[in-house]
Amino acid sequence: MSSFVTSQRARLLVMTCLTLLAFAANPVLCRAALRDTGIDPASFTLIRIVAGAATLWLILTLRGEPYARAKNWSGAILLFVYAGALSYAYVWLDAGIGTLLLFGAVQGTMISTGIAQGERLNPRQVFGVGVAVLGLLLLLAPGATAPTWQGAVLMVMSGLAWGLYSLMGRRGSRPLATTATNFLKASALAGVLSLLTVKWAAWDLRGAAYALASGSVSSGIGYAIWYSILPALRATRAAIVQLSVPAITAIAGIVFLGESLTLRLASASLAILGGVALVFVDRGR
Repeated sequence: MSSFVTSQRARLLVMTCLTLLAFAANPVLCRAALRDTGIDPASFTLIRIVAGAATLWLILTLRGEPYARAKNWSGAILLFVYAGALSYAYVWLDAGIGTLLLFGAVQGTMISTGIAQGERLNPRQVFGVGVAVLGLLLLLAPGATAPTWQGAVLMVMSGLAWGLYSLMGRRGSRPLATTATNFLKASALAGVLSLLTVKWAAWDLRGAAYALASGSVSSGIGYAIWYSILPALRATRAAIVQLSVPAITAIAGIVFLGESLTLRLASASLAILGGVALVFVDRGR
């Protein structure tokens, strides 16, 4: 019995690590495509979302599971805004800074929603929120290494959309099937964006390959693994393990994209991630 439990824990650990690596690969692939290849943000978004929809459809088909019927387009719109704003933001932002801004916006949206719905924070959680806000202000403060305002605004918009999408997903009983449906609908929205920006359309094989990998592997397969292990993780633990994604992305940006780890980025990362961790650790208790 103990060996079975040990093997189950080992499997959960491996699957969790694979998921976090997949999530961290998304911004690296996006930044690499938009910085180093000829593809434009709208084309990257279209290929990514279509590839994600196709991958999720294949996974559901292999499982013998039907698509979920979404009664409205709100989830698809939020998913499209998240992906589209993310692509345009990475025209200006490094992978590490972008992911930190995205993460801060996502968690800020979810924490703010909880407070608006009547959740009360204890003094330690209030302190954590304050530290995270100071970290965000430090990251955005004017200076030689400050991110451009265009990229920062777009990334915060992307994080806001993903935070709201995540909150909607809490109410669903079949999150993977619902996400597949939303990806399919978002593909149509991405197609409209591509038509509206056809004048600036450009792509090459390497950029398209990055977009395909982002959509199929980092998004489609990443979400499939995450939703399969989520029931085995406590809500607080699931939130905290995601704290590692910005750190993994920053390291990957340094190794694969030649980005630099500045004192500002390191300090802001510690403040934002540490502050959010305080909120969720106390929430779990």
